[in-house]
Amino acid sequence: MDLKYLELLAKEYPSAEAVSTEIINLSAIRSLPKGTEYFFSDLHGEYEAFLHLLKSASGMILSKIDLIFGKTLNTSSREELASLIYYPEQRMKLLRADGQLDDEWRKLTIYRLIQVCEAVSAKYTRSRVRKRMPQEFSYVLDELLNVTEDINKDFYYEEIIRSILNTGIADSFITALCYLIQSLSIDQLHIIGDIFDRGPRADIIMDELIRFKNVDIQWGNHDISWMGAASGNRALMANVVRIATSYNSFDQLEDGYGINLRALSEFAGRVYHDDPCTYFAPHTLDRNKYDPVGLNLAAKMHKAIAVIQFKLEGQLLARHPEYNLTRHVGLNNVNFQDMTVNIEGKSYPMRDTYLPTIDPKDPCMLTKEEGALMDVLAASFEHSEKLQKHIKFLYSHGSMYRTYNNNLMYHGCIPMDEKGNFRSYTFTEGSYSGKAMLDYINKIASRAYYGGCSKEKQQCAIDFMWYLWCGQDSPLYGKDKMTAFEHYFIEDKSTYKETYDPYYRLNNQVEICDKILREFGLDPTHGHIINGHVPVKKIDGDSPIKAGGKLFVIDGGISKAYQSRTGIAGYTLIYDSHSLRLAEHRPFHRNERENTPDVQVVERMPQRVNIADTDNGKAIAEEIEDLRELLKAYREGVIQEGIGRPYRYR
Repeated sequence: MDLKYLELLAKEYPSAEAVSTEIINLSAIRSLPKGTEYFFSDLHGEYEAFLHLLKSASGMILSKIDLIFGKTLNTSSREELASLIYYPEQRMKLLRADGQLDDEWRKLTIYRLIQVCEAVSAKYTRSRVRKRMPQEFSYVLDELLNVTEDINKDFYYEEIIRSILNTGIADSFITALCYLIQSLSIDQLHIIGDIFDRGPRADIIMDELIRFKNVDIQWGNHDISWMGAASGNRALMANVVRIATSYNSFDQLEDGYGINLRALSEFAGRVYHDDPCTYFAPHTLDRNKYDPVGLNLAAKMHKAIAVIQFKLEGQLLARHPEYNLTRHVGLNNVNFQDMTVNIEGKSYPMRDTYLPTIDPKDPCMLTKEEGALMDVLAASFEHSEKLQKHIKFLYSHGSMYRTYNNNLMYHGCIPMDEKGNFRSYTFTEGSYSGKAMLDYINKIASRAYYGGCSKEKQQCAIDFMWYLWCGQDSPLYGKDKMTAFEHYFIEDKSTYKETYDPYYRLNNQVEICDKILREFGLDPTHGHIINGHVPVKKIDGDSPIKAGGKLFVIDGGISKAYQSRTGIAGYTLIYDSHSLRLAEHRPFHRNERENTPDVQVVERMPQRVNIADTDNGKAIAEEIEDLRELLKAYREGVIQEGIGRPYRYR
């Protein structure tokens, strides 16, 4: 082994005893059961529903309570304990108001919470559990969770809990214990794309993900749109503002990210003063708490930014004919003499013809006011500290795909032809398909935000982020075209059709899934594909389980915008040491009893999966081998203990 590497390792483990202790510790860790992984997709800003799923571990905390107390507590008492774990401050506030928060309740509750905490922490080392404990209570919690057999457990508990009550810290202690249970219930969190858009507060979701210990993100097309906007793509800036105004998400823009909408508001109110903007009325699935905007003004703002977006998209396409988006419809398709839209040789009348900012001779040119407005928005995107923090997190913890524990995760699709061959796309630097395509897109996305190349190359990458949002060969979008323009301006609904990539018709075939798994270096015998992007319409008989359990589509409509079409509110895929489970969510209600999902086991492991069987376990095994080399170097005198430098005979 390279001596310089061993020297560096010796600085962390300066003696043979330290090395031996760590080898023992790591070997013990490999023998533990694997932690529980949770897979979520298409959160779309639905922060209340998502935070509840995190707090409740998608119903698994209640399942654990049922297992522990099923014979001693009735259903109502078990649900009340679960509710306390999810929302400790709120629940205790209600109990206090009802006069139920006495020391007898506190004592009994601590006993029960300790039992739940013992159960959810059983698969972790003591040191790992301690790291998740709040520092102010770590000693007491450690004692309660690890009473040795030679101590009278009941008496020991009694004394500690009496001291907690006497010192007046019981309520804070209970709260800390509830949050520890939450933290220990989810070991690894996988987000399969589309955190942003439609729902009210994606920024709150991002704040929570940043606080989470172990999380990875596979970008969705809505995420890439925000990433492109933060990189400087003005068409995508207009796009994310358009979607936010369309879904009445002003709190996210202004309170969450500090995006200055005043210029847009004033411009829209003046230019479209007498226009009812009928086809731009916003969805009102959520109310704004901090930045309420009247629906009439919101519709005007929506139309103003949509027109600007279509202009900017036309400019971008003029710069990049190589995108070959011949089916993309925009302002260049409009005949302004008779106000019709030409789509593949057929003319359709425009249902909204009031377009005062458009010059028919150059329909994609911004007016002076529109240009100034975009300057204001661009400055807001660039200088929003929270937005830039969130985008950097998306880059540092995200990518186009991830392979982990023989599972392949990606948001959209692997572009294919009708025969199931990987379809290639020619970029400026070559043609790529399959895994190579996604790897190359990772580089393009990073180049757009971080640069590290010529300004010309970076600008091309910034522009290409728009293609990734809606281009026909984009693995994130996976459709032949986006029909936003048609939805606004054409009555004929036949023009709204967006045809999915053949992948979505082929992914129910075992041989196709096996081919994809092999392409990404995974064993098809045990591997799975975990996918999002396309809502599963259970109401129409669709299933999230494809190809006999090879592929799971876990977008089922956490977003309220989809639930009328799906009949459910999304899925969580849960992978613990015993099984794969699929949790089917109900639409979120503030009454927690209505939020417990239906959970089914979709695959049982042939034997319990230990950490040794996982990717982390393999990495630990390599670390153990390195430590053995260091131990050998100490014992042979190649490196002196306590010095960390090689001993050389002269």
